[in-house]
This record gives sequence, structure tokens and C-alpha cells, in this order.
Amino acid sequence: MDISRTYPAVKAFLCGSFSGTCSTLLLQPLDLVKTRLQTSQSLQSGLHSGMGRVGMVTVLQNVVKTERLLGLWKGISPSFARTIPGVGIYFSTYYSLKNHFFQDRNPGAFEAVLLGGGARTVAGVCMLPVTVIKTRFECGMYNYGSVAGALRSVCQTEGPAALYSGLMATLLRDVPFSAVYVMFYSQTKALLPKEISLSPSAPLAIFSCGILSGISASLITQPADVVKTQVQVNPQLRTAEAIRYIYLEHGLQGFFRGAVPRVLRRTMMSALAWTVYEAMMTRMGLKS
Repeated sequence: MDISRTYPAVKAFLCGSFSGTCSTLLLQPLDLVKTRLQTSQSLQSGLHSGMGRVGMVTVLQNVVKTERLLGLWKGISPSFARTIPGVGIYFSTYYSLKNHFFQDRNPGAFEAVLLGGGARTVAGVCMLPVTVIKTRFECGMYNYGSVAGALRSVCQTEGPAALYSGLMATLLRDVPFSAVYVMFYSQTKALLPKEISLSPSAPLAIFSCGILSGISASLITQPADVVKTQVQVNPQLRTAEAIRYIYLEHGLQGFFRGAVPRVLRRTMMSALAWTVYEAMMTRMGLKS
């Protein structure tokens, strides 16, 4: 029995999981810096060091100085716990939806928005508890020893509902990101000349499409990411309260705190994940 023919969604899951693992391992430091910039700890450490403005380089230097180089990969365990199944669920859902509704043609721009948003909604809801733990690991405000221990601690002290804190903000960030990303990605990829798509340089062309799509989607959804981080680090805050708090404390620019590392990470991670996913699906004889 040929599993790639009989269970293509399983193949899509495995391809997605592998691509997400590679991109997470490489880009985890940027995610940690982004989280520190968006939480009060990074601001306090910058002020204590005599600096009025806390930037990406300042946080990087502070982490390396106080936690050593490996401190940049703090939170890699929950990141893997979230990414390996999460990206797999995302790509297998995307593959299943695309092949069910658009088996004989490529989706249009609006249809690509629905595909990307739908796949991300499923993956986001399934993986939100691990996302909450990952955010708390990275912010440095909680002393969890392991992912399992963190899950147990949250359930015992705050109740299981705390694992779904920031659900609305997460969906408001991830669903539009995926929807916009897939729309730009599918449309720019469709514009590639056929000779490039079939040439050895196809992965580089696909990666370039992913870069352009990632920058656009990241900037559009940055405010929701800041709100999501605040809600998950401070579970007593509701989404509306977090928005008000950020605006009162930092003004409009507060909604773009951590934008540089996030744009770099999300853009590179998405472009790398899609490039690896497409290459692996092609090798397995499946149309991505």
C-alpha cells in the first residue's frame, strides 16, 4: 500500500512538521527577543541599565549577558511542542481543504484567503494551550521547569481556562496573517514563469515569494500580536483591557513593539516552512 496515495493528508502533516521544526530551531532567538520587547521585563531591564529606549540589540545583549548564548533558545521545548504538531495540522488541513474544494484548479485570491484562514483557525485552536506556555517560557517572568510541569502548574493555580487565555487575540493575529500570507503567496507564485517553476532554482523563487508575502502579512497583524502577548503573560487582562493598557502606557507605537524581530522571524519562518514543505511534497509525488 502506497501511503502517499492512500493517506496524502498524513504526508502533508509530516512534511509540515519537518519544515516547522527546521524553521523553529533556526529562528527561536528572534521569537524570544520579540516576546521580551513586548513584555514589561525587557522595558525594566533597559531602564535599569540606564537606557531610555529598549531595542532589539539591547535585549539581545542583555539575554546573552545574563543568560548566556543558550538563553536565546529559552522556550525551545514549548516551541517544538507547539510547532511540530501545529505546523503539521496547519499544512494537512490546508492540503485537505484545497484538494476537496479546488481539486481541478488553483484557488483565486479570495478563495486563498479562506483556505489560509481556515487552516490556521483549526491549528490555532488545537495548539493554543502550548502557545500560552511557550509565551510564558520566553517572557522570563515564570520559572517553569518543563512543558508538562508548566501545564500542570497553570491548571492547578489558575484553572484549565487559563490555557486558552488570549484565544481571541491569537485568532485575530494568526488567522488574518495566514489568510493574507496564503493570498499573496499563491498569487505571486502563480505569476512565476513556468520555466522557473520547473527549474532547479524553483526553491529560491518560492522562498522569494514567501519573503514578500511574510513581510506584508506580519506588518498587518503586528498590533494583534502585541495584544496577544500581553493577555497570555497577564491572564487577568481581557483583550479589550490589554488594548487599552498598551495604548495608555505606550501610545500607538506600543502596538508595534517588537515589530522588527517578529517581521524577521515570521517572514523567514513562513518562507522557509513553505519552501521545505513544497520541496518535500514534490519529492513524495504530491501536488502541494
